[in-house]
Amino acid sequence: MLVVWIILGLGLLLTLGIIIAGVVLSRRGDNAALERLERVTSADVSRTDEDAGEASANRPSESALTQKLDQVIEERGLGRNVAVDLARADLKITVAEFWAITVISVLLTAGLAWVIYRGWIFLLLGAVGGYFIPKMFVKIRQRGRLKRFNDQLGDGITLMANGLRAGYSMLQALDAVAREMPPPLSLEFRRVVQEVGLGVEQERAFNNLVRRVPSDDLDLMITAIGVQSEVGGNLAEILEIIGFVIRERVRIKGEIRVLTAQAQYSGYVITVLPVILGFILYAMNPLYVGRMIFSCEARGLDTCAQPCGWIMIGTGILSVTVGFFAMRKVTDIEV
Repeated sequence: MLVVWIILGLGLLLTLGIIIAGVVLSRRGDNAALERLERVTSADVSRTDEDAGEASANRPSESALTQKLDQVIEERGLGRNVAVDLARADLKITVAEFWAITVISVLLTAGLAWVIYRGWIFLLLGAVGGYFIPKMFVKIRQRGRLKRFNDQLGDGITLMANGLRAGYSMLQALDAVAREMPPPLSLEFRRVVQEVGLGVEQERAFNNLVRRVPSDDLDLMITAIGVQSEVGGNLAEILEIIGFVIRERVRIKGEIRVLTAQAQYSGYVITVLPVILGFILYAMNPLYVGRMIFSCEARGLDTCAQPCGWIMIGTGILSVTVGFFAMRKVTDIEV
């Protein structure tokens, strides 16, 4: 028991140290986020010494160790993938801060699992669950941001078409969308305008945009712009047609989402409910559920269902998994 309290104490000290380090790193502000996005886009843009000096003057002071740590982590393959995910989720934190949050999540969930269940298996399950919690949060942020972007894209394309009819150039039309539309569409289009203004080719700036926002509708718009630049044609009319198609697709997707919402949420509830209920029952009465999981000698039970209990649990997990993916397949309608 003393060893467990020592481990928990060391974990608490490590957690506090990581929190303090995260607060210090978070003082870097939006300039650090902009630099991270520069690395994500991989645009080979050379800045002048004057611009670099001005950026350094506006940036809060940070230690060389912090800079080196962020650089080393983001240069790794896994770090680059995390940097792309953070940029797509519009989270203004560095890769080092994300891994610090992951460590904190692992320690907290593992400690909570140990306090409730007092078992090494549950300690391991809590650590694994804590590792995936930040990743799930980032993925949810990505999906929400991508949905908002797709919902705004039709109106943004129509605004571009109207600007081109009024005599704007492509860059001016993109800047009008960046000024008039709400985020996240305005942020991403402003990024394109900034890259082109710094000397990046328009085609490459659009490719960087698609990498940051993996949207099929956006890819359709960029493909149409690329084809028009090669073969010619009325770009304003083309964009207006594409904007109409995207708006209709968003409308149809919204109707499908409403009609299939009950089945989708039923699949989530039916899948998660047995797992949560099993953990709650085990926390309330370990001997009752333990007859299905542990051997009689391990828990001092008079009767137990092993290996029948493991077979029942495996069959239940398989059935729930098959049912979940079947309901997902039925409600997944392509438009």
